[in-house]
Amino acid sequence: MSTSPSPSSSLTATHARIGLLQICLAGVLWGTGGLAVQVIRDAEPLSVVTISAWRMLIGAVFLLAVVVVARQTRTLRELVRRRPGGVVVVGVATATYQALYFAGVVAVGVTVSTVVSLGLAPVIVTVVESVRRRRTPDAVHLLVLAAALVGLVLVSASAGSAGGPHPTWGVLASIGSGTAYALTTLVGHHLAGTTAPLSLATASTAIGAVALAPLALVTGVGGAALGDPVVGVSLLYLGVLTMGLAYLLFYAGLRTAPGSSAVIATLLEPLTAAVLAAMVLGERLGAVGVVGGLLILAAVAGLGRRLDVTPAP
Repeated sequence: MSTSPSPSSSLTATHARIGLLQICLAGVLWGTGGLAVQVIRDAEPLSVVTISAWRMLIGAVFLLAVVVVARQTRTLRELVRRRPGGVVVVGVATATYQALYFAGVVAVGVTVSTVVSLGLAPVIVTVVESVRRRRTPDAVHLLVLAAALVGLVLVSASAGSAGGPHPTWGVLASIGSGTAYALTTLVGHHLAGTTAPLSLATASTAIGAVALAPLALVTGVGGAALGDPVVGVSLLYLGVLTMGLAYLLFYAGLRTAPGSSAVIATLLEPLTAAVLAAMVLGERLGAVGVVGGLLILAAVAGLGRRLDVTPAP
């Protein structure tokens, strides 16, 4: 009896690999955001919460414009009407994990906040998916997850951190960030299966912008800083590419790639940030960072290989 995969399973695996590639591209785009934020803060002393709020607002306006041009307004209205709860959860969770991550960075430093928030999310998603399927993760997935997490720790540690004044609150904020990111992925994956990626990205980004607005008002909206060309262009980059396009790719990828694979693939974000810092800012990545980066790349490659054996449902 032949053991070769059926055409349908091969097609499913191909779609899953395409979805994984889209999520990887989203992670790379997210990884360029840190450099843009630093450029903005070098020009104007805007708070990271204010920058995040402008990023989500610009991203929402960009996506709404695409919806209008693509004549998808009816699809967007139907999504909000049919799945209001899910869309609100994804939007608020997206805003929450960004705000808590930045709070963690201020309180405990970049290294700890990155490792805790981005490292916790894949563990939570893997556990939840295993409970849903009533099946423990296979050895290959656990090996991929372990390689990704070790790589994350090494890349983050190589970047260094000045620490922070409130380590306990910083760790708690980072745990909240990782949990919110996992929730975004789980609910987003559920919605993505029956929802157009453009509609889901637009609705959730708009809701996230509304959720961040009160925090931006408290920390200062920074309207005067928008007159600076460097700030304006950098915010446009953040909103259009690292928010609008990146989340469109992320939700498009979630249609076919497993959620547990998605959160591992997005660990390309800190790797991209570290490589850019080394290339543009002259920061030293070091041998430890290089090893960590190779582990993350190996983990992502392992995800693609694993889809040949176990296609995404």
